[in-house]
Amino acid sequence: MKLKSFFIMVMATTGLLLSCNNEQKSDTDSKNLGEAIGRSKIKVENGLITPEVLYSFGRIGSVEVSPDKSKILYQVTYVDIKQNKTNPELFVMNTDGSDKKQLTVTNARESNPQWISGGKKVAFISNESGTSQIWIMNPDGSGMKKITDVEEGITGFVFSPDNKKVLFIKNVKVGEAIKDKHPDLPEASGRIVDNLMYKHWDSWVEEIPHTFVADFSDDKVSNIIDLLQDEPYEAPMLPFGGIEQLAWSPDGKTIAYTSRKKTGKEYAVSTNSDIFFYDVESGKTTNMTEGMMGYDVNPQFSPDGSKLAWQSMERDGYEADKNRLFVMDLATGDKTYVTENFDYNTDAFIWNTDNKTLYLVACVEAKTQLFSADIRSKQISPITKGKHDYASVALGNGKLIAKRHSMSQPDEIYSVELTNGQATEISFENKHILEQLTMGETEERWIETTDGKQMLTWVVYPPDFDSSKTYPALLYCQGGPQSTVSQFWSYRWNLQMMAANGYIVVAPNRRGLPGFGQEWNEQISGDYGGQNMKDYLSAIDALAQEPYVDETRLGCTGASYGGFSVYWLAGNHDKRFKAFLSHAGIFNLEAQYLETEEMWFANWDMGGPYWDKLNAVAQKTYATSPHRFVDKWDTPIMITHGELDYRILASQGMMAFNAAQLRDIPSRMLIFPDENHWISKPQNGILFQREFFRWFDQWLKPGGKVNTQ
Repeated sequence: MKLKSFFIMVMATTGLLLSCNNEQKSDTDSKNLGEAIGRSKIKVENGLITPEVLYSFGRIGSVEVSPDKSKILYQVTYVDIKQNKTNPELFVMNTDGSDKKQLTVTNARESNPQWISGGKKVAFISNESGTSQIWIMNPDGSGMKKITDVEEGITGFVFSPDNKKVLFIKNVKVGEAIKDKHPDLPEASGRIVDNLMYKHWDSWVEEIPHTFVADFSDDKVSNIIDLLQDEPYEAPMLPFGGIEQLAWSPDGKTIAYTSRKKTGKEYAVSTNSDIFFYDVESGKTTNMTEGMMGYDVNPQFSPDGSKLAWQSMERDGYEADKNRLFVMDLATGDKTYVTENFDYNTDAFIWNTDNKTLYLVACVEAKTQLFSADIRSKQISPITKGKHDYASVALGNGKLIAKRHSMSQPDEIYSVELTNGQATEISFENKHILEQLTMGETEERWIETTDGKQMLTWVVYPPDFDSSKTYPALLYCQGGPQSTVSQFWSYRWNLQMMAANGYIVVAPNRRGLPGFGQEWNEQISGDYGGQNMKDYLSAIDALAQEPYVDETRLGCTGASYGGFSVYWLAGNHDKRFKAFLSHAGIFNLEAQYLETEEMWFANWDMGGPYWDKLNAVAQKTYATSPHRFVDKWDTPIMITHGELDYRILASQGMMAFNAAQLRDIPSRMLIFPDENHWISKPQNGILFQREFFRWFDQWLKPGGKVNTQ
């Protein structure tokens, strides 16, 4: 259930003053020109962020440094609200940010850009031909050419170091379809299910990803081989695994890949994935992490090929276990737990050229920074500091190249000095928008909890905040449940958007979140209605005492586990709040145990099945299910959900809405038949945002205005 990048779009709706025109480049091949969705020209006259302004930001994706460290290849995705579409494009610039050039201007989807042939060519995925295939072009954008014609397309790729072979990911059929079993019933729509894990995230499991290797010569691929031929296993792993779960050895003789080689019930209850080596010449596969029982993912060979680094969790079934950094000496098989003395997750990492040091991304006290890790001494040293989150890291020429964001700025690309961590922005993709906006202050406040601990709580103030006035406040409840309330920038839950609508936002890092040590993170398992709920109330109570917060106008909102929190607080808030809004929340824990797909999560975090009467942890969990407190509901509540959500089914939201209606609680429901756990389509996102603020303004802003008395 834990979603490392999970936030639902929540943004304001007033003050739309923008142009929908798109900029076009004139120096790209004429065949690519047209009405491509591109960078928005925008005029924001009131300085406030709105949903339409938010959707005008360019969203930086992949960032790839050239082999000679002189250039950066990167992807930017643009949004067109009217067309209800997004469009990724590819760019290149020097590593100091100069000489920016847009390489593609199409309405095809270009993604996964990579340097090949020593930087003389660029490879990428495009669906211009109707399916997603590998294309190549010159570094100036000329000479585009499709090099694969794989049936139904591919989803990711990586070339071997010598460019003689290429790995790619393609979905393969798994199991028998109805038309296979009953060929005389071609119009039958039924699905026959004999085992667990028949659905995952937002899809029925009828296809799974496999990794293929092929020869590459004369701009063509040939001799395609499935590394998992006739195996019913995923590589990479659903639902979010990609090319980061595969790696080439520097000599091109070995492929490392990630897989959980289990099916059915065994798959549904286990997180035990492993790193496998595939010998390219012999086709032999070896499990390199056998006996390591949790998630083992994202292998990377050292530059000299003598070592392998990867991320590893210790315990089977615990998806929020500490994400450790391990290194294996491939000559001896010896494993080193590099972050053994570092009580935080490794979110991403890369090798240094010395084969002795790794650079990693880790969240510490709700701010995600860059660190260096010495393999031999296990010394972890901070490189950067500040109120922001780094989202990726790559090697530049004596520097690090990294994406960075904060609650007040979307991702941009930075050049980071290794000696002092000084960061210089080089992409400026969204400067033309940000310089027109007034953002609210984000304050880092430490609040004492009921058990005497200190809890970091972010407080986001409205733009042009005036402490002599009073404002309504929103308590933001995080999902996951183990997902830090860091300095995140979200196109779903955007705290600056809430503040721009005149709300003070209170966002606590309650119990059960990483970034504050493993003990703080693990406390929530088996205690859903316990200490973390007290932490929420401690945070909102502390802010309610401030003279500029109107304690009679407090709201509460969140998604996923945050949605569960909203439902739980609705029956246990002692009249603190005047309005609630829950998205994709768990309402009935007993139903959730049997409705969700990843049973490892339910078994670990809930403690086990509700019918196990001798399991004290499980019985405590189900005794605190929100549906058991509906008799205490007394506050208006809005519920939103996506019908393609197989993590937390829409029936959970419908049950909560029906309960509120039957109890005559003012309530509203917004259902999206075409969305999953998230809200991803542009117009659906804006609809959600408009209804979000219409709901809270109705109950927290009499007359729709902030009280200035």
